[in-house]
Amino acid sequence: MIIETNEPLIKRNTRIAQIASLAGLAVLAGGMIIAFTRADLITISFVALLVGFILSQVGIYFTNRWGRKPRPDESLNQALKGLDNKYALYHYLTPVSHLLVGPAGVWVLLLRPQRGTITYSKGRWRQKGGGLLQGYLRIFAQEGLGRPDLEIANEVEGIHNYLAKQMSDSEIPPIDAAVVFTHPNADIQIEDSDEPLAPTLYLSKVKNFIRKAAKSKPISMDKIKDIQQAISDTL
Repeated sequence: MIIETNEPLIKRNTRIAQIASLAGLAVLAGGMIIAFTRADLITISFVALLVGFILSQVGIYFTNRWGRKPRPDESLNQALKGLDNKYALYHYLTPVSHLLVGPAGVWVLLLRPQRGTITYSKGRWRQKGGGLLQGYLRIFAQEGLGRPDLEIANEVEGIHNYLAKQMSDSEIPPIDAAVVFTHPNADIQIEDSDEPLAPTLYLSKVKNFIRKAAKSKPISMDKIKDIQQAISDTL
């Protein structure tokens, strides 16, 4: 499998994670010190605590995506290891974070790091359970689950528009998408009567899923090469 990664972006965002995290802790500490020692400066203390909290959240966001090992892109590389060189995997180089192009078609892979019980029912995603610690992590140390269905729709449209700048609409194959939960302790529970718009997978299952997709609806090598060349021309 060919892997193309935006290394400068990763280095930059890793640095942002480090700076924002350290700055957030420093500003929070300063705000606490002022709160306990200078009652007359309570407004300044409040502002410092607010700014420190915002910086800490920025640091957490960037650390989760780029500062921890394995990074999401590294986890996906390992999960897809074994696919042949007909496949190309692009990290942070197109309008979506992770794009796979190969015999299975064009796949937007939306990674989610959440742990615990993940449910989908009546068109809504929820993260449940875990007690006080899990609740703390959801608020202060983990990205929210968000709306994967809406993100998928936006990312598919973004990739279509991106390819349309290099190819005609008739040359662009259908763009597929999947939500992939990367944490080993994620427990996905989906009601049979209420399937989400996009396939929802564990990271350990994604390679077999892609191989099955390649068998059920393969696209020609000429089409694969055209799409990969269209992407290469923009890099």
